[in-house]
Amino acid sequence: MTTPFFQANPSITKPYALMDLDDTLFQTQRKIDAWNVPTAEPEHLVCATVNKQGKPLSFMSQRQAAFVNWLFASTELIVVTARDRSEIQRVKLPFSSWQVLTHGAIILTSDGALLNDWQQQMYKALAPMQKKLHQLTDLINSPSNNPFDGLVLTPHTDGFSHGTSNNDDANLTVYLAIKHAQKDHQVLADLAKQLPTLIPDFDAHFYVHVNANNLAILPHAVHKRHAVKFLLDNYLDKKRPSFGFGDSLADLPFLQLLDWYGMPNHGQLHKQCPAH
Repeated sequence: MTTPFFQANPSITKPYALMDLDDTLFQTQRKIDAWNVPTAEPEHLVCATVNKQGKPLSFMSQRQAAFVNWLFASTELIVVTARDRSEIQRVKLPFSSWQVLTHGAIILTSDGALLNDWQQQMYKALAPMQKKLHQLTDLINSPSNNPFDGLVLTPHTDGFSHGTSNNDDANLTVYLAIKHAQKDHQVLADLAKQLPTLIPDFDAHFYVHVNANNLAILPHAVHKRHAVKFLLDNYLDKKRPSFGFGDSLADLPFLQLLDWYGMPNHGQLHKQCPAH
């Protein structure tokens, strides 16, 4: 049997593009300035997200907008983000496929519905963690227990089905997000080192992700990788190629499930790559 040589085929099989959003496809003006993002002059900027008041918050450069346009035209773009269901509404891009949200705790179908079998699986994992998550919230919010000033803690919650009826939904805390009011990143880095001493067996139940002014305390069951693997194993066409991009160390585990992966030339992952 002779192996054939490659021949271009005008019939395109669209690959899956599993994409992180913030700091991968767009970023705030502050980060545009810090990273010296090219083609990001005011006349070239395209608004990508808005804040809670509906004002422009994050932007794409001319090159980023061209890349995103190519993704929508040439791939099936699947969102993989830490944003939750309310936060994703502030991203002004025309998503039309699967969405992996809230660090992987939520999967939405192409019509925006919750993926029920994943929702039930996450309920079983998160329900036993509620007491510990509430203990952590109280400890971090208590001035007597917390030596760090300026912390802003936000529990991220969502409804998870544990049965066949919509009335069976339970509102559960998924993870804890912490920012520093004065954007002192070192305070968050120091807090991350001390967190394992706050409650017994912290490392057995949680992991911590820190990226700039964002610290997340997550149960081990909540991870972008777990949700992406679930989609790849159960819902995505195994004959179609997949690739993706992400900017943070938390993205790398899900990216490594794909056929090809990469990163923007800025951000946490890029900093970890040795210069050649």
